[in-house]
Amino acid sequence: MVDGKRPSPLDAANLFINQYFPNCQAALLAGSVVRGEATDTSDLDIVIFDQNLRSSYRESFIQFGWYIECFVHNFSSYKEYFESDCKRAKPAMPKMVSEGIILKHDDRLKEIKKEAKDLLEKGPEEWSAESIKVKRYFLTDALDDFKGCINREEGILIANTLAEATSEFVLRTNRKWTGSSKWVLRALKNYDEDFAMSFINAFDTYYKENNKELIIRIVEEVLEPFGGSLFAGFSMGKHK
Repeated sequence: MVDGKRPSPLDAANLFINQYFPNCQAALLAGSVVRGEATDTSDLDIVIFDQNLRSSYRESFIQFGWYIECFVHNFSSYKEYFESDCKRAKPAMPKMVSEGIILKHDDRLKEIKKEAKDLLEKGPEEWSAESIKVKRYFLTDALDDFKGCINREEGILIANTLAEATSEFVLRTNRKWTGSSKWVLRALKNYDEDFAMSFINAFDTYYKENNKELIIRIVEEVLEPFGGSLFAGFSMGKHK
């Protein structure tokens, strides 16, 4: 939420560009303020394009009453970030560029924004059968630890591992983008709203009531279409 004592996100972003990157060729304002999801602690995500820059970098500021995250690129370095983000299935940079409001225009932005949009629509690469097998094994391992755990403190941390691994498994086996922190829930909702709510309810129930049943059920249901739990016969790095 914008404080009356500070400029609006758009005004602050323009003031920032004029002061810190007056010679850049292009700039975008992205993040929660653009999506209409800003909170009292939201920052400004600003993407800068400067053709004279030798390599990309990221820098944080507190200016004009705002926390500002700045992502600075030339007109080719951003491609490496697009590629690495998509390889991790966490397309932070393509998303920022795709949704970003133009602060400073350059004709090249149209193509860059189209490139970002096309990547997002394409989705991540499909997991190989071997990748699914490996993920099944480690998800099974964490689930078995969770089932047998009698220490509440350890159980909380195992549940955290299960939440991350299960959400990743569901999203990647359905060729959907993943995320970190709050973006996990948003990615799950984009995939299947009902599943997302069941997922949150399962972990919320455990954290509140120490009842493991719903987590165990949801993990087993996620694994079932791919052969269920996996332990016996699994190996890694074995040379024939």
